[in-house]
Amino acid sequence: MARPPIIIDGVSQVEGAIRDPSNPHHFMVAKPVDGRVRIYWGACLLADTTKAFWLIEIGRKAHNPVLYVPPEDLATAFGKTDKTTHCPLKGDASYYTVDGEEVGWAYLDPFAFAAVLTGRHAFWAGKVRIEQGA
Repeated sequence: MARPPIIIDGVSQVEGAIRDPSNPHHFMVAKPVDGRVRIYWGACLLADTTKAFWLIEIGRKAHNPVLYVPPEDLATAFGKTDKTTHCPLKGDASYYTVDGEEVGWAYLDPFAFAAVLTGRHAFWAGKVRIEQGA
């Protein structure tokens, strides 16, 4: 039987949650991936890592988990677009391309409370293939 969530001052308490100090109901959890992860765009290897994590974000809705990989495990050269976006939980994202096609983003200088994201890259799920395991 599942345990009910713990609620303190109207805020659900989730183990390991990283919260927006101005909005405790907007939070994320970084869940490490066990084993090796490889990310491909077509036949092009974008990343090969054993240090990936899934980022699970909860705000007004539950967002799909996003895989983040450290910059030292990127396996190809990326171009950078002029596009940026802002997230009140993470900071400003920069967007990256391969052969002119936007494939992902990174938080190069996230908010201090979201430092776990620093420099890590994420990729558009519909544009890449993720292989987990050996």
